[in-house]
Amino acid sequence: MTISSSLNAGVQGLAVNSTRLGTIANNIANADTYGYKRAETDFVSLVIEGNSSSFAAGGVRVLTSREVSAQGSLITTGNATDLAIAGPGFLPVTEEGAINDTNRDLLLTTTGSFEQDQNGYLKTPGGLVLLGWRAGPDGNIGAVTRQGVADLEPVRVNTSQFQSSPTTLINMGVNLPADQTVAGAAGTVYDMPVDYIDNLGRNQTMTAIFTPVVPATGASNEWNVEFLDNSSGTPVSVGTFNITFQDNPANGGSVDTVTTTGGGLVYDPATGRINVNLPSGPVDVFVGQSGDISGLVQVAANFTPANLDFDGVSVGELEGIEINSSGLLQAVYNTGFRQTLYQIPVAAVQNANGLIAENNQAFRLSQDSGGMYLWDAGTGPVGETVGFSLMESTVDIASELTALIETQRAYSSNARIIQTVDEILQETTNIIR
Repeated sequence: MTISSSLNAGVQGLAVNSTRLGTIANNIANADTYGYKRAETDFVSLVIEGNSSSFAAGGVRVLTSREVSAQGSLITTGNATDLAIAGPGFLPVTEEGAINDTNRDLLLTTTGSFEQDQNGYLKTPGGLVLLGWRAGPDGNIGAVTRQGVADLEPVRVNTSQFQSSPTTLINMGVNLPADQTVAGAAGTVYDMPVDYIDNLGRNQTMTAIFTPVVPATGASNEWNVEFLDNSSGTPVSVGTFNITFQDNPANGGSVDTVTTTGGGLVYDPATGRINVNLPSGPVDVFVGQSGDISGLVQVAANFTPANLDFDGVSVGELEGIEINSSGLLQAVYNTGFRQTLYQIPVAAVQNANGLIAENNQAFRLSQDSGGMYLWDAGTGPVGETVGFSLMESTVDIASELTALIETQRAYSSNARIIQTVDEILQETTNIIR
């Protein structure tokens, strides 16, 4: 019956507009919630089967969805671990209670204000724990599973952590006086301290002793060099080698030959490095290749350590952690040393708007969303990770207030339909009387 169908349509109109009012209210309430994605309400008509010459009001039903793929603006904060994504993609997180679960649930979010808790985990105030791939001791990320969560771990940083980087290369740029390798020279022996960092992060020193070979006649252009390590408190010889220099017009003063003579030293002519076995581990010392003047040289000048440096960093205390645009989470020490601890991947989802919304601006994969793939930040279809930043809500207050007025009008109109049908039915009842 058309009158009864009109009544049903009016009732359904009230119901769907109530739902729309709820989404608008929730959007406005979360206008300042970081990472919030606006909820959308759509109406679809219902049709009662009939023929072309008749009509009955089928009514309306409501469909709600979230614009998860919409991106909010990024704002700058003062916290290094406030994290957002500049572009498409999601950060992998899990709930605090699932940290120790073998098959922990994967949740996704676009931003989060992460702080270290009492156990060192990076966690939001709402209890979402950041996930990432753990780096090896060398700071590299090995082979990982990108279509699942098998290799993802809760990000945890030891706040009392100390770290150092031992020396692996010493560059030795020294001028050896040419007048000490000619006949009749005094044969002055020179020594020079060479600093390095051992495997425990301690500053150590070895001594390089340069002894000229004085010939009976002419010039030898030859020196014997010995390394003495002082880490034990007593100088201990760790190797010797012999080096000769060219004296031709084209390459005068440059290295000619290098020959190791003791202590297990190994010289690589391709790199110009001598491998020295120190008590704390092997270290390469660059002395120069044949024809090279960037290492040891011999010219008519005083003994001069012109360029002496080494890599490695002494033990330092953790100052903080930072996440760069590639998703690398690095520990920063007061010595200036940085160590990569984790890589935070960015998840790409086939249909982001099909994700299921959870608490704390997190989302869960669903059949409608399809699968996901974990990319390195800033590669493929995903954006870069941005530290010191949070993503604002995608709610536009002006649009919501406009929709609120429209919803109020629509609700009143549907209420008027019910009132009108009631009056018509009342008139029908009066006829019977």
